[in-house]
Amino acid sequence: MCHSKGGTLMLEAELNFLQSNKLEWAKRYAGKFVLVKERELVGAFDTYEAALVEGAKRFHLQPFLVRPVDQPEREVSIPALELGLIRANPPHAV
Repeated sequence: MCHSKGGTLMLEAELNFLQSNKLEWAKRYAGKFVLVKERELVGAFDTYEAALVEGAKRFHLQPFLVRPVDQPEREVSIPALELGLIRANPPHAV
């Protein structure tokens, strides 16, 4: 899992908000990708790429979450990232 400097889970607010709304959104936005920033549903998009583009336009280098609403979650583990051997945040990030 990715952690911020404070030790909390990165995108924790977004993940919690998604989880609490996922059943409703899966019915309403079936086949779509949702863009979430903090505790706000920014929009539902036809493609992952469209959601990423909108997120980048609105939030620049700030973190945001894009997920398909009607597909099971996949746990992704990157041990080198988790152990701090590599960094996901480039030094020039704001």
